[in-house]
This record gives sequence, structure tokens and C-alpha cells, in this order.
Amino acid sequence: MQLGLIGLGKMGGNMRERLRRAGHEVVGFDRNPDVADVRTLPALVKALDAPRVVWVMVPAGDPTRETVAKLAELLEPGDLVIDGGNSRFTDDFENAKLLGDKKIGYVDCGVSGGVWGLENGYGLMCGGDKKWVAKAMPIFDALRPEGPRDEGFVHAGKVGAGHYTKMVHNGIEYGLMAAYAEGYELLEKKDIVTDVPGAFKAWSRGTVVRSWLLDLMVDALEENPHLDDVSDYTNDSGEGRWTVEEAIALSVPMPVISASLFARFASRQSSSPTMQAVAALRGQFGGHEVMTIAEGEKLRQGDVPPAPAKKAAATKGASRRAATKQASKRASATASKANVGAAKKAAASGRASSTTATDMADTARGQKRAAKKTATKA
Repeated sequence: MQLGLIGLGKMGGNMRERLRRAGHEVVGFDRNPDVADVRTLPALVKALDAPRVVWVMVPAGDPTRETVAKLAELLEPGDLVIDGGNSRFTDDFENAKLLGDKKIGYVDCGVSGGVWGLENGYGLMCGGDKKWVAKAMPIFDALRPEGPRDEGFVHAGKVGAGHYTKMVHNGIEYGLMAAYAEGYELLEKKDIVTDVPGAFKAWSRGTVVRSWLLDLMVDALEENPHLDDVSDYTNDSGEGRWTVEEAIALSVPMPVISASLFARFASRQSSSPTMQAVAALRGQFGGHEVMTIAEGEKLRQGDVPPAPAKKAAATKGASRRAATKQASKRASATASKANVGAAKKAAASGRASSTTATDMADTARGQKRAAKKTATKA
């Protein structure tokens, strides 16, 4: 079968090679002329026989939308466009309508497999009309892993269903990676465990946590057992966010995937305003020690914390001051309430003289001073 392939990066380039190995004719276009078979989109379309099938494998968002819009001007009725990138499923509705108005078919296809797909095949999740999916099935069969079709390919539903399924797939991936990573950190922290890479490798066969992701973790740890010089700064591709947004929209509880996404956000902070606020609040309500940034960094570097006795004394003093402050506030509030209540009662009865009102005010002030004195002694 003949196919036009737009985007020959890490994924697209390997997909072209896998398709060619399967006997398909692939005409590739890329902005990098060193890897492209043709130099322009019009040249790509011209090189294909009608009815054409064109696979778009470029970054999600504007690059994909712009490419589809250009194809809408170049292709003819009966041609088919497949978006195999990581587009948001809502973009599929607009792309399908734009092409459909010109009688051009559209299929969205989520693709998983990464750089290993050339040899292992790609997991494919498609959305669109049955006739268009059937038209491209020889391409899908060449790209998916060997074996039963339904173990590497699914026609998930209508337009958008393919990318929606891939979005959820990536959200699950976030959670799985975070779970393995948390396990790694705990094993690294415990002094009785001396072979962390070996523990992960032992899990790769026969255990309930074995997986391809685990195999990749084993590879990473065998290359760098303590992940030396690996930054903890972690980006997200966007699909984890979309998954969480959909969970909120549909009221689906998703604590694991949400937490794994938020952990990536936290990895990009040099400091945490959230925890700064928590530390400040602990100091306010409990008189707990509030460290400076420099003191906190010393503890992170493993320096010895303040002596327990001194720290306890400082905490006790701060607690006493905080308790005195709170007791004074409560006493003042009680006295004020008593004063206001008495004044209202006198005014309502109409029998309070100016002398009585003055006496009551003096009495209230005396109560307030006494309460404050009592609180200070406490």
C-alpha cells in the first residue's frame, strides 16, 4: 500500500522504516531535508496516487492543526488523513469537520511504543468511521506488534476516541512511573538494602509488578545505580493534565494520576511556597520553630540539627508567648462582648442614666484589664 508520511522524527522515521520493511511504499516529508523524500507538501501529494492516504506525525497543537488545514487545500474527495500524533481529542472534532466538508476522510490514531516500536511494533488506538479505518487497515497491521490484532490495535469508537484512549493510556503511565520511582527512593533510603538494581531486576520475572516499564527501569539502574547527576526536574507532555481535567469534568476520582502529575509540578520548584506557608502557620498556632532558608538548606545537606534541649526551650518559650497572646485576645473579646451587651440592655430599657452608663463602661474596662493580667500570668 502507498502512504504519505508527514513528520520523520524519532517516531515518524522509525514508522517509515517499519512500513517499508513490511513492503509498503512510503513517501516521507519533513522540514529537515536530510531525511525527507520530497521537499514540500504539494510534492508529497503529487507523488501519491488517488485515493491518497496521508499520515500526520507532527507535534500536537498548532503544528498538527496547520498541517491538516494545508492538506484540506491540497487533497481531493475520497482521500484520507490520519493524525497519529498526541493531539487533544477535542482537536479531532474540528479536523474531521474541516476535512469532511471536502469529502476527505479523517481518522485519529493514538500511537504508543516510543523508539522501541521499530522492532517491537506500536500499540494503536483509532477513532473514526469504520470505512476509513478499514481503508487504512493494511498500514495499521504493519505497524502494530505481531500476533492477534486485538492485542495491539483497537478501533475505540467515533472520531476523537483514539486520542482519548491514548490520553488515558498516558495518564496511567504517569501513575505507574511514579509508583516505581517511589519504590526506588524507599529502597535507596534503607541501609539494609544493598542492591537496589538487583531488587528491580528480580521483579522483572514472575512478580505481579513485572512490566515493560519495569524493564526500562532496570536498564536505567544498571547504567546508573544511584542516578548520579540525573536532575529531578520533570516535564509533562500535556496528556496527564488532560486526563486529570477530564476526570474533574466527569467527576471521576483519580488520586493516583493526579498525584503523579502534581509531583512533576513540584519537581520544577526551587522552593515550595506551599510548605513555606505551612511552616509559618505552625509557628503561629503552635509556636513551632520557623527556620530560615539557610537553616533549612543546612539540614537538607545533612548538618546536625539544633540540640534537642535548646530547641525544646525555644519551642516552649514560643509556645508560652503564643498562648499568652491567644488568651489575651480571648479575654479582650469576652470583655467587649459584655460591654456591648450591657449597653444594649440599658438602652432598650430606657432607664439607664448617663452616670449608670459611665459606671458600666468603667466596670467593663476593669474586667478587661483583669482578664488580660490573668492571661499574662498564665
